[in-house]
Amino acid sequence: MNSSKLSSLAMGLILASHSAWAQSDMEKQAQKTEVWEPEPQIIAAPDNAPPSDATVLFGGAGLNAWQSVKGGDAAWTVKDGVMTVKPGSGDIRSKAEFCDVQLHLEWQVPEPDPNMQGQQRNNSGVFLQQRYEIQILDSYQNRTYSNGQAGALYKQVIPLVNAMRSPGQWQSYDIIFTAPRFDGSKLSRPGYITVLHNGVVVQNHTEIQGNTVWVGEPSYEAHGCAPIQLQDHGNLVSFRNIWVRPL
Repeated sequence: MNSSKLSSLAMGLILASHSAWAQSDMEKQAQKTEVWEPEPQIIAAPDNAPPSDATVLFGGAGLNAWQSVKGGDAAWTVKDGVMTVKPGSGDIRSKAEFCDVQLHLEWQVPEPDPNMQGQQRNNSGVFLQQRYEIQILDSYQNRTYSNGQAGALYKQVIPLVNAMRSPGQWQSYDIIFTAPRFDGSKLSRPGYITVLHNGVVVQNHTEIQGNTVWVGEPSYEAHGCAPIQLQDHGNLVSFRNIWVRPL
C-alpha cells in the first residue's frame, strides 16, 4: 500500500473518530435536558367512555352522586340513561367537591314551544364550584344577549362562536377549569376556564371576573373546593355522560 493510500485511510479514521466523539458529546448535551421522573401515570382513554381515572357523576344508572341544593335527594328524573330537570324541584349539586378539573357533560334541549324566545328557550347552566356558570340554552336560531347564550361565561364573556346544534340533538361541553386562589380573604389569582362546545373552542383560557350574578357586577369571595351544580330554570333540559377529572 502506498503512502497516499495510508494517508487517506488515516484521515478517514480520524474523521470517523471525530464524528463519533462529536455525536457522543451532542448526546451528552441533549441528555442534560431529558427529564425522566416523575413518570406520567398510565390511564385508559377508550372511545365514547370516561377515562379510567375519571369520577363518573352520571353514567345513566341513577343520581347517587347528586343531591338537591335545598338538601336531601336530587329529585330530577332518570329514564333510559338520561337525567332530566324536574321543573320546580330546584338545582342539584354533586356530593363531591372539586377544585381544578376537567369536566365532560352532554346535554340536550327539547323542541321549543313557539312562544319561547331568548332566555326562556330551554335554559339551564353548569356552575363550577357552585359559583361560575357556563350557560346552557337553546341558542339555535334564537337571539338573546350574547353573554347569555350557550357557551357564555354567563353575564361575563361572550363565546367565540355559536356552535349550537338543533334541538333534539345531543350537545357536549368539555371544560378545563382552574379555580381561583385566595390568600386569606384576598384574591391572589383569578380563575380561568376553557370550554369546547361540540368540540369547538368557545372560551379560550378565559379569565373569570368573579361569581356569576344576574344583576350587578361580578366579584370574588374567598372559598375552597366546592361542588358542581346544575340549574333548574324551569325547562326540560336533559343530561348524560357526566364525568370529571381532578387536575
